[in-house]
Amino acid sequence: MGITKTDHFTEKQNQMAAIAKALGHPARIAIIEHLLKVNQCICGDLVNELPLAQATISQHLKELKSVGLIQGSIEGNSLCYCINLETFELLKNYFGQIISVVQNQKCCETEVK
Repeated sequence: MGITKTDHFTEKQNQMAAIAKALGHPARIAIIEHLLKVNQCICGDLVNELPLAQATISQHLKELKSVGLIQGSIEGNSLCYCINLETFELLKNYFGQIISVVQNQKCCETEVK
C-alpha cells in the first residue's frame, strides 16, 4: 500500500488545510456569518437567507460539519446547526501565532510603496 501525500505532513497541517479548503467557498463563509449573527439555525432558515437550493445548502453544511467548523443537534424533525467553538479557538490560536511571527519579520528588507 502506497503512502499518501498527506502522510508527509503533520496532523495539525492536514487539519488546517482541510478547514481552509472548507472555508474556500463563499456560500460556506455566508453560512458561518449567518450562524454568527443568529447563534443557531436549521437548514430551512439558510434556504430563506441564501440564494441557494436546499440540497446545495445541505451539502455545504455537510462540508462545514465534516471539518468541525459547525456542529448540529437534533431538534424535532430538524438538525439545528451552530458554530463549533473548539474549532474556532484552534483557528484563533493557529493564526494568532502566525500573525505574531509575521509582525516581527521584515520581508526582503524592502519597503512597500
